[in-house]
Amino acid sequence: MPIELHDPVVALMREVARDVVMPRYQNLRADEISEKAVDDFVTIADKESEIRLAEELSRILPEAGIIGEEACAADPAILDRAAEGLNWIIDPIDGTGNFAAGRAPFGIMIALADAGTTLAGWILDPLTGRLCHATLGAGSQIDGQKVQARESGDPLPVAALAVYFMTPEERADIQRRSSGQFALVDIPRCAAEQYPRLVLGQNDISVFARTLPWDHAAGTLFLNEAGGCCQRLDGSAYRVGDLRRGLLGASSPRLWDLAADKLFR
Repeated sequence: MPIELHDPVVALMREVARDVVMPRYQNLRADEISEKAVDDFVTIADKESEIRLAEELSRILPEAGIIGEEACAADPAILDRAAEGLNWIIDPIDGTGNFAAGRAPFGIMIALADAGTTLAGWILDPLTGRLCHATLGAGSQIDGQKVQARESGDPLPVAALAVYFMTPEERADIQRRSSGQFALVDIPRCAAEQYPRLVLGQNDISVFARTLPWDHAAGTLFLNEAGGCCQRLDGSAYRVGDLRRGLLGASSPRLWDLAADKLFR
């Protein structure tokens, strides 16, 4: 089924990027940006993008439910059924803080999950047009070309650590553990960019504190199907609807084991 859905989903994402997202880029009024929580922004473009995506995805696959970031912000109870049955998972603009500030990166992310297992995922960069896609058991592609995750090749593994949602104690611990073990780089605050970096050899390791499905369903599948490794800190698989904190991604299983040992054991 995901193979048959690919073309209409990609066409929809490109249309929404062109017609809804990009016209608002660097063109937002102050009253079109608000905070859902501290340092967690939403814009009129997020809301309009999700409405358009949800409407059209429901036409593409009517039997699937909709789990959208902005709908869940308005009604958190929607998340309770994220692990049940067939669902579209929608992040209408990932990296909203960047988008609202008029800078890259940001993206549109869609996944299709069945009973918590991600079947397919799509990640679109509206600025460059780059499309990352994965289907469970069939590998990963970037712009239609098969891709294999690769390590950066730097002397120290390159680590991008999303510490901003950690407690002060967690942040201090992971920074102490990583000192001298990894080459630390800034994280783009955009999972739609961070997962491709792990596959393309730009970064080797990422740690995420929050694991909400719209941020990670598509990306974890993309990284794993490319031969990388993205799992819970205890080594269990990421599943949609499991809202536990903590997720570790790496460009290879070897580096995942190394990072888990150095950072969490």
